[in-house]
Amino acid sequence: MKIWTKNGLVGAALAGFIALPVAAEENISAVVIDGYPDRALWVKEFTNFFIPEVDKRLAESGNYKMNWQENYGGSIVKPKGVLEGIQLGLGDIGIVTTIFHSSKLPSQGISGSTPFVASDSRAVAKAVDEIAREYPAMQNEFAAQNQVYLATGVVLDTYQIFCTEPVASVSDLEGRKIAGAGLNLRYLEGIKDAAGVRGGLTDFYNMLQTGLVDCGMLWPEAAKTFKIAEVAPYMLKADLGAVNSKTITVNADYWAGLPDEVKDVLKAVAIDYRDHLAGIAMDRAAASRDAYVEAGGTVVEVSDEDRAAWASAMPNIAQEWAATLNDNGEQGTEMLAAYLSKLQDAGFTGVRDWTVE
Repeated sequence: MKIWTKNGLVGAALAGFIALPVAAEENISAVVIDGYPDRALWVKEFTNFFIPEVDKRLAESGNYKMNWQENYGGSIVKPKGVLEGIQLGLGDIGIVTTIFHSSKLPSQGISGSTPFVASDSRAVAKAVDEIAREYPAMQNEFAAQNQVYLATGVVLDTYQIFCTEPVASVSDLEGRKIAGAGLNLRYLEGIKDAAGVRGGLTDFYNMLQTGLVDCGMLWPEAAKTFKIAEVAPYMLKADLGAVNSKTITVNADYWAGLPDEVKDVLKAVAIDYRDHLAGIAMDRAAASRDAYVEAGGTVVEVSDEDRAAWASAMPNIAQEWAATLNDNGEQGTEMLAAYLSKLQDAGFTGVRDWTVE
């Protein structure tokens, strides 16, 4: 006969409790890379917003914890090397500057091929990212580079022209050497004898200072961050438009090994980062222009007539973009029309209809 005492019951209960399996939090390493320094807006907000938000959401279940290893400013790759770095597995997650890769990522040029439409990073980011989810082209291109597309980022409200010498109109850009990064160099084909010089944002200060170029195409927040007023104190406010230039991607092999819960959180936070980043870009736009002026810069606004004339003088690079995708078996024409329709629904109509040849 078994006799159960109070102490015996407590001991049995404790033994049963100890025998229960305890779920352990799994640590997952994530190497993040970008060639730009941590002072760049999108890098700073990856650190300040993306990472903490992922951590917070994963902590809700307690199943997984990310071990972040951030590598910026050329410690692993240069600004143009993120795409290849993620492809090769030098990093697990990266912020790809897509304007450097027009041949490998042609569909990413959708907003850059449609200037003079929307000077609003929020509208452009949302429209481009929706196109990426509604049509397969963008995700197919990254898949070919061994990467998974998460979200598009827009870090600029609009490109402007910053020059070392006074400018009062678009005609003052004739014959000048102008720095740009990728597709925006095509905008100069509408200006007589203007010569585009390819460069990266981190190069522009030295290019302007040394006289390698007379002007540079960038946006006010970047001009403030990289102290462009010191070397190019004249800004031609042409409102060329916002352009998607940053895309968060994940190495496909690394992605395949992630738990579904982590994948879902990364995908959701990437969209929130998209909107967060675009919102900051717009919030800082006016303040950055003011800071440029306070630093000694002068701003001259281009007239509506001048902007329309510039747009009309350009080749229809939007149609060229669509044709390239069509030739690749993608829905370029449909994507272009859908993108511009999204912007129109958001209240933005360009000075030129890029859907018309």
